[in-house]
Formats: sequence, C-alpha cells, structure tokens
Amino acid sequence: MSRTRRPKTLAVFTEWTGARYGDHPALRAKGRPPVSYAELRDTVRAIARGLIGPGTGVRAGDRVAILSETRAEWTYAHFAVLAAGAVVVPVYPTAGDQELAWVLGDSGATVVICENAERAARVEGVRAKAPAVRHVLLMDELRALPGPAASTDELAARATAVADGDLSAIVYTSGTTGPPKGCRLTHGNLGAVLDANLDLIGGGPGDRTYLYLPLAHLLAQLIEFTTLLYGGELCYFGGRVEDVVSELAEVRPTHLPSVPRLFEKVHAVVRSLAESRDGGRERFEEAVRIGLLAARGRLPDALRASYEEADQQLYSLVRAAFGGRLRWALTGAAPIAPQTMDFLRACGIEVFEGYGMTESGGVISLNHPGAVRYGTVGRPVAGCEVRIADDGEVLARGPMVFPGYHGNEEATRETVDADGWLHTGDLGALDADGYLTITGRKKDLIITSAGKNLTPSLVETAVQQQSPLVAHVVMVGDRRPYPVALITLDPEEVAAWAAREGRDPGDGEALRAVVRAAVDAANAQVSRPARLRAFAVLDEDFTVAAGVLTPTLKVRRRAVAARYAAEIEALYAAGADTG
Repeated sequence: MSRTRRPKTLAVFTEWTGARYGDHPALRAKGRPPVSYAELRDTVRAIARGLIGPGTGVRAGDRVAILSETRAEWTYAHFAVLAAGAVVVPVYPTAGDQELAWVLGDSGATVVICENAERAARVEGVRAKAPAVRHVLLMDELRALPGPAASTDELAARATAVADGDLSAIVYTSGTTGPPKGCRLTHGNLGAVLDANLDLIGGGPGDRTYLYLPLAHLLAQLIEFTTLLYGGELCYFGGRVEDVVSELAEVRPTHLPSVPRLFEKVHAVVRSLAESRDGGRERFEEAVRIGLLAARGRLPDALRASYEEADQQLYSLVRAAFGGRLRWALTGAAPIAPQTMDFLRACGIEVFEGYGMTESGGVISLNHPGAVRYGTVGRPVAGCEVRIADDGEVLARGPMVFPGYHGNEEATRETVDADGWLHTGDLGALDADGYLTITGRKKDLIITSAGKNLTPSLVETAVQQQSPLVAHVVMVGDRRPYPVALITLDPEEVAAWAAREGRDPGDGEALRAVVRAAVDAANAQVSRPARLRAFAVLDEDFTVAAGVLTPTLKVRRRAVAARYAAEIEALYAAGADTG
C-alpha cells in the first residue's frame, strides 16, 4: 500500500483521517450520538496538548499506560498518547495486582490513564512497585488536565517528528509461563501490518465495525486502525459481554472481529433449539448440508426449493442475529470448530481465520475474500515470509516483526535469530499453494514415558468439537505412561442440555456419560498413543481470576497442573479407562 493510503506514522493518524473523512461518523458508543472524524481529531488534539503541557509533562518517548475496558475514551487516549510522541502501554483490565504492578514497573510508565476511580485506586495500591509513575489520570478528565496546554504548533511539531523506527507501543504478552514480556512495536512495524492488510479487509464510509474485544490486545488495536483508515464507523460494545448478541442486531455491523467462542455460542444455541424438536437434528444437519452446497456454488436445481425454505426458516434468522449486513468476520487467537465454520458459511456468513502474534505485529497470515482455504489460517500476508523449520516450528520474517522484548535481550535472542526469523513457538505446515495450518504449540508437546511425542491441542480440540457442553480440555501426560485429561463444562450449555433432555443440571452421572461419548468420539480420530485413557470432569470452569487462564483466555498449563495436582494423581492411581 502506498503512503497515500495511510499516514506517515500513527502519531498523525487522526489528523490524516480527519482531513479525509471530516463529518463522516467515526465512533459510536451505546446511548451516545456518533462522533465524526473531525470531532475525533479535535478531541485527540485537546487531550494530547494537555498531556504535553507542563501540568502532566509527557515527553517524547515516555511510557503512558492505559487501564480500561474497550470504550471510545480508550481510542481518544490511544491516539492522544501517540500524537504526543509517547509510547502506549496497554494493560488488561482483568490483570491482577501482581501483573499490573509488573507491567507498570517493567515498562517504566510515567503516566497511567484509568477508566474510573476504582481502577485508579488499584494503580495507587501498586504504585510503590512502579516508581516511575508521576500521574494517575481519569479518562473522563483528560480534556481538562491541570495546567496550561501545549500550543497547537508544539503538538504538531511533536507528532511530525515521530519516525518509523520510534516505538509506538510496548504490548505485554499474557504469557502462559512466567511474567508477561513487553513486546516493543515501532510505528514502522504497525505500518507494515496496515500496508499488508487493509486491502484484504476492505471497507469505506458507511461500513460499521462492532468491537467488543479488549483494546489492550493488539488485534483490537489493529481493527481500530483499519476501520478508521478506510473511513468506517467503529462501534463499541456496551460493556457487558452478555449483551453482545443483542447489540449486534442493533448495530448491524458490516465487519466483526471475534474470538471463536462467540461464533460457537451462536452455533450451539441454534443447534440446541433445532434439536429440541422432533426430527430437529436431522433437519438441521440437512439444512447445513444444503447451505454448504449453495455456498460452494454446487446447489442442484432439485434442492432449490429446499434451500429457499431453509433460508426462510434458518439462514436468514442467523444472518439477522448478526445484524443482517455482516460481510466480513474474523476469528483468531484460538482454533474454531470446523462444524461452526460450516454452519455459518451455510447461513451465508463468511468467517475468515487468521494467525499472528504480538511479536509479529499481530498478523502473519490471513484468509480473505478471494483467497480462502477452510481449515487453514490463510496465506502469509504481503511482506511477510514464512517457512517451516526442520522441527516443524513456524518461522516468520518481515518488516512487521518486532525489534525485541523490552529489557530482555536474552528472550529476544531466543525469539528472533541472527537472520531475522521470528521463532513463533507454534508448529505448522504450508501446503502446495502456500496456505498455513497451525497444529499446536512447540512447548506444549507431551513426551510420554514410552517416548511418544503428542500434540495436546489436537486431542483437546477434538473433544471440544464433539459436545457444546465441554468448555475446556487440558491433556496431561508428560513423562507419564499415557495421556489423561482434565475437562470443564460450560454452565450455560449444561442448563440448556438439562432443559432439552428433561434432566437435573446437577446430574453428574448423566453429564459424565455425555463427556465420555465426546472423549470416545475424539479418541477415534487420533492415533492410539494420543488417545485419552482417563479423564476427570472438574466441578469448576477455568477463570482468569483463578490464575489458570491468561487475560486473552489461553490456558496456563503449568498453573492448571499445579492447581489440580491431586485430581491428576488420582487419575493415574486409578489406572487407565477410569476417572
């Protein structure tokens, strides 16, 4: 993409978009009037001038942390910090006090912008461990910071002085082991990602992107950038994840980035409703089959009437649940069930799967209109080279790859080699047409006492795909004679199952039978050494608060093994095929 398609750096982003899109709507928050591109620019200017002014004294290169849920004020703060020539340090609102103290202290943040007084109090509580912090600011007060504001000319000079090689952000990865590592990302890194992806997503004035993902995550920030670059309207969720589906119908987005769980939930709810009726399962499966034929352009004339009937009774209702205008949906961060992809495609909703990591600027490969291969995470984006190492690890190289971890040269050397290849830690394969498939995490490999190498994600995903009741599956078996699993259930799905089957949701024996059937079906799909020989259904789901999930909802395997050590030992003590 030429530079005329985007600003020179993110520091002048809202100046660039304000000049191009003016009165077009840029931001929309629930219960508030839309904000135009001109208004966004003016607000960012006002906040940035206040940050630079002597009252707050943000200098070029200073670290400014943002602790907030996804909301319009996050975007104001984000672009204001960048315009001030400073470096954004996003902090997950779900982060515990230990992680909050680490991120603020390790980054050397001098200013922390907080969503509300409650979050500001949390920062004050760990301030002794973050000695560089000079100011803790509330988002709602950013337009009226104490002291005189810097002049417009001073702000313009600060913003235009920013270069490609300057840091734009330090984004802390929610590591599954050890404290989070700060990924240093430059304006040039993120510019390269935007150059590679804007045409693959597409859009323009009149389009709407619904955003509920945390803006502390790089993916959500990339969506923020791309939506505003093409003149679309960024619509924020109302603050409650429980309301996402109802809000989709209100917002009527054209673009929807999500994690697989949202799509899988919609699939599960529709399937449960269908199965609650006599012959419903068979009719549902036939409708999906017919819809897929139509999506592939292979619908025979003999099935045209059946397709139109299914469209009226199923497909159109599902499209309406997403607002009725959705033409681009993205899923990432975790594998999505193939059955869910088939269901949505049958209903006329294209979901594109992509792959990336913070260290790669957020994107390595992406399926997109015109180049889709289901079951893969797409081809490498323009400017990004991908190859598979001898041990199966995915390696990536290009201008979007980060320069290294903040204050951790050893980890940087382990991650980016002398030739510039980023070692992702993921295992994968490239097919003859260049499409990438991810098969698991290198560090998650299980080596049994018999010397068998097992990829846990293959088995875990297989179990999850067999039953909507299964929320999480964690395979255990390193240096053990065979693999076993810890399994948690989704309370909402259990309640729906109980209502559908006329059972007590606390009927542990019946629930275990459902899980057993899912495990047996999954075992039939994998190699003999990888088959689960025993499993335990835990009486609680995994949570971030318990320390077994990261803020991005990835499982912390070591934490799970430690928390449920007694259950694991009991499985092996009882022997195979029990639990």
